[in-house]
Amino acid sequence: MPSTERHVRLNCAALGGDAVFLRMSASEALGRLSRYEIVFLSMHNDIDPGKVLGQDLTVTLDYPAGGAREFNGIVTTLRLLIPGDSTKNRMARYEAIVHPRMWLLTRAAHRRFYHQRTVPQIVSKVLESYDVDFRNACTASYPPLDHCVQHRETDFDFVSRLMEREGIHYFFEHEGGKHTLVLADSGAEHRPIAHYGTVPFQAWDTPRQDEECVYRWVSGATLETGRYEVNDYDFEKASVSNSEGLVARATRGAPYDPPRYLMQEHLTGHLSAGDGERLARVNVEIHQTQNDSIEGRSTVRGIAAGGLFRLRDHPASAQNRQYLVIENHAEIVSDAYVSSDDPSRPLFDCRFRAIRGDTTFRSPRVTPAPRVAGPQTAVVIGPPGEEILTDQYGRVKVRFHWEQLTQTDGANPLDRCWVRVAQGWANRRWGAMFLPRIGQEVLVEFVEGDPDRPVITGAAYNSTNMPPYELPAQSAVSTLKSQSTKGGNGYNEVRFDDRKGSEQMFFHAERDHETWIKNDALMNVSGERHVSIGGDEFRATRGARNDSVTGRSTSRVLGGVSAASMTTHDQFVGEAYSLEAGATVRIKAGAAVEVEAGATIALRAGASYILIGPETIEMSSFPIPIGPGVPPVPLAIPPAPPAPPRDADDGASKGRK
Repeated sequence: MPSTERHVRLNCAALGGDAVFLRMSASEALGRLSRYEIVFLSMHNDIDPGKVLGQDLTVTLDYPAGGAREFNGIVTTLRLLIPGDSTKNRMARYEAIVHPRMWLLTRAAHRRFYHQRTVPQIVSKVLESYDVDFRNACTASYPPLDHCVQHRETDFDFVSRLMEREGIHYFFEHEGGKHTLVLADSGAEHRPIAHYGTVPFQAWDTPRQDEECVYRWVSGATLETGRYEVNDYDFEKASVSNSEGLVARATRGAPYDPPRYLMQEHLTGHLSAGDGERLARVNVEIHQTQNDSIEGRSTVRGIAAGGLFRLRDHPASAQNRQYLVIENHAEIVSDAYVSSDDPSRPLFDCRFRAIRGDTTFRSPRVTPAPRVAGPQTAVVIGPPGEEILTDQYGRVKVRFHWEQLTQTDGANPLDRCWVRVAQGWANRRWGAMFLPRIGQEVLVEFVEGDPDRPVITGAAYNSTNMPPYELPAQSAVSTLKSQSTKGGNGYNEVRFDDRKGSEQMFFHAERDHETWIKNDALMNVSGERHVSIGGDEFRATRGARNDSVTGRSTSRVLGGVSAASMTTHDQFVGEAYSLEAGATVRIKAGAAVEVEAGATIALRAGASYILIGPETIEMSSFPIPIGPGVPPVPLAIPPAPPAPPRDADDGASKGRK
């Protein structure tokens, strides 16, 4: 039979015009890659696979009443099964495995992330990188994901798990020697099968070639989960999250699945009640799909995943309704090579699964989400010239080492998520706070191993950022040392030296050291205490001041000494009291000056003196003039009040000035 008269034809430019279709096993399913295993004949034993792999191949199947159906894809495998032999008039037999272009995504794996993109946007970006013809027919509203990571998985597994999670499925449209991938999240994109909008039912044990129908129909139901609950935690809405603010529920209305059959899922990634309800509904509909599926066998050549047909003539009238084909496995043989021993063998025979046309299809979640088995390290990043980049929660941005293998999603390297930083304490305006700075290597872990949920738990030194002290020489030294920012070389430090006999606790303030104590401050120093002040010292005691010195008290003032007592000034000396002035000593009282001695009082000025004893007064001077008197003692000027000390930071202000 000439190839132009055959009902099944093969066309592949890379194979030339002499390739003859023999048979094909075709597998198609919603949300899954199709696979066509094609056996064909050729006059050539030396077809070069390198020229065929990756090229388009189309199998065209004619419909008996007119019209045709195409199976299109790219050749992913080519094998010579049986070589040809011209002496025996035998053609070479080949097998070609054909997949949609989307199959190429299974050949590549990446580690990368996407920031502030929706799942349809992420999927579209990946598909575009492979030149896949696709059409996004999704109608639901999807939230942008702050951080979505592809981690040690193929590009196909990555987009598959995202779509399965969101309730997005896909199917393929074949026309004009090419195929188009269609992304859908509802039944609106599924159309009645061309030429087969209505399909009859005929109960046969074996298929027949002379009539197209559904000849086997198995219907029923399976007990499935009837209720689904999802939950998550949003730290930016902590109070709401902790009071079930993000719990969302969906319940099936089918009679077979009581709501008590509940399935719960935590950390689904939603941040709003609306997104949670959508995810809960998607998961319930996944179980609905599993519950209501129907299995059948058919010789109808148009049966294809994603198509709608209406069944008629079934003895159980309730079965005569519209259905959506969700999976089909067809065997197609060439009408030119059907065995003469079995002329009744149909050219097309398929097994299929379908669901009611009014049921929303959801792909089962079969693609596992990746898990990070342990911590990773990353580098804190920020704008050029800056040393610290953070937000109101103390989060920072990091670059993972594996990012060197791929470009970031976006022109700005800072277009990425903020990462929370674990602290020793964290409470309502109190706790610990140490911010990782730009350039530091930090330890990153992931909540429940989810690569989309990083949290910084520590930091590590490296060859660029070495420890503050030489090791192992200073191995007994522990420290908490910061660095002045920005552009500073100074530091603040609290250091502990635990070497036996040299134990030390060291404090260093690069500029100011302020202490605020609301009650008592007690200090015991067993040895010496040395205080050196480079500038002025200010003290203010609002109560009494008590100083006790067991040994000797020595003070030396190179400038002047001013003291003012607003009431009395008492001094007691147990033995001798000496007062010497290099020039003048003045004593003046507003009322009286009293000087008393138990033995004598001596007043001397040059060679003159007055000696006052208990019973006598001795005076010596020559001569003794009678003068006009002496001027009064100048009035002493009280010193100005000392400048009060500045208050230390009490810790209540939101930031130091």
